[in-house]
Order: sequence, then structure tokens, then C-alpha cells
Amino acid sequence: MSSESAINRVGYLRESFHYFHLRDTAGQELDFHFHEFDKLVILLAGSVDYLVEEQRYSLPPWSVLLVRHHAIHKAIIDRSLPYERIILYLDRQYFERAFPGAGLMDCFDQADRHRRHLLTATEDQLSELRAAIDAYERAAGDTRVGAQTMRETLIVQLLIHVNRLHEAAPERLEQRGDPKVQQALSYINEHFREALRVDALAERFYMSPYHFMRLFKAQTGSTVHAYIRQKRLMNAARLIREGTSAAKAAADSGFGDYSAFHRAFKESFGVSPGKMMEKK
Repeated sequence: MSSESAINRVGYLRESFHYFHLRDTAGQELDFHFHEFDKLVILLAGSVDYLVEEQRYSLPPWSVLLVRHHAIHKAIIDRSLPYERIILYLDRQYFERAFPGAGLMDCFDQADRHRRHLLTATEDQLSELRAAIDAYERAAGDTRVGAQTMRETLIVQLLIHVNRLHEAAPERLEQRGDPKVQQALSYINEHFREALRVDALAERFYMSPYHFMRLFKAQTGSTVHAYIRQKRLMNAARLIREGTSAAKAAADSGFGDYSAFHRAFKESFGVSPGKMMEKK
């Protein structure tokens, strides 16, 4: 868990991929966050909902969740049940460079574009998916010559299966969550750079501020203010990584007070805006 926690905290990946097979009863509880890498989650056991941008998904066993880089997301975990999952972090640039034209990361792009992040498999697809995972896990401890290349090849095979799974998926999947909260999340995602007040948001969706805040918290596990702040931080981090100065990134993301932005940024990402600029 410590290695996953360190990668999550910084948000960067310093290898072509990182594979986790995790079993615990509590799970790792993070607030809304995002990564610079693409993330694949396969639930094996337990009860968990994932929020990806404005969509909420309840994951059945052996479902596959696709989270593209920069997508804000959060897991809501039922702590009363054992929680087992596979998490795969992927360096998009490496796979696109190493396997040009293969389209290995297309499933993440399509999931983000069509807001269809959760995939479920037929019996035949599930058999292929399990075989690909078993093959990788058998090779995980191999230290012989060419072992790392073999593991990368097996990850490529897994990504091919996931892309085929996405290609065959139905256009729409049922999603959980209150429709008004889903609408509010969509509105926030489009207008987070503007001044957003809870009372104005509640009025827009025909609710009292108290009911709106209570429903939003119940559905997302986050307060309205925390979600908006994380969305702004996410955008600021992206702008900084693209070369924008920290001050301009803060202003362009809806922060009026730079000192407050600086504190929130460091608290969220573990590095100052200046340090993130050095890493770009």
C-alpha cells in the first residue's frame, strides 16, 4: 500500500507501468484527485462506487474502470467488506512511443469522450481477461533475462483485451446517483473557473442550500466547496504542466487569492506550484 500511496500523492509515474493487486478491508481512501497517468481498475471483490468527473459507477465484480489522465475521480468504499482489486497505472507516452499505431490507449480516450468509463465482460471476454491477468501475475516475480520485456508484453496483451471489451460495450450503462447531483456536477465541471456559491447552485437545481449540500455530500462523499476546489486545483496543475506560470494558472482556474491557492496546491499534491513547474 505504501508504494501506491506515494504514487497517488505525487501524481506522477516514473516507469512505463505499475501493477498492484491489493487485498484489504479498509481500502485507501483519497479525496477527489487526478493523475498525470492513465489508470485502470478491475474490481475482484467488495463493494465500491467510483465517481469519475460527473459520473457515478457501482462496480460489479470483474468490471473494468477506465480513468484517463487528468480526470478527477474518487472511490467510495464499503469498509464492512473485504476489498480486492487490480490497479494498473500506465505511462501513455511510453506505450504510444513503443507501440505506434496500436491504439492501446484509445479505450481511455473513448471512455473520457463518451463519459462511459465502466466496462463489463461477457463470459468469453471474462475468460480472456482472467487469462491475461493470470499470465502477468505468474511472470511478476521472474528475474531472468528479458523478464521485464515479457511483463510489458503481457501488459500490452491485457490492454488489447480491454480495448476489445470497450469496442464491444453497449453505448450506455446505467449509473447510480441522484439526477440533480449529476446535473450539478456537470455544471460545476463547466463553470468551475467562475465564482460559484452554494446558494446559487442550489437555486439553479431547485433545492434549498441545506438539502443540496446534504445530497451532494451523500452522493459524492465530498462537500460542494471541496469538490470545486479540487476541480480548480486539477486545472491549475494541468496549466502549470503545460508551461503557464503559477500565478496565471491560479487566476485562470478561479482562485482569487494566490496565497490560499499555494497552500491548497501543496496540501493536495505534496509539492508547491513552483516544484511542479520544475518537473514539467
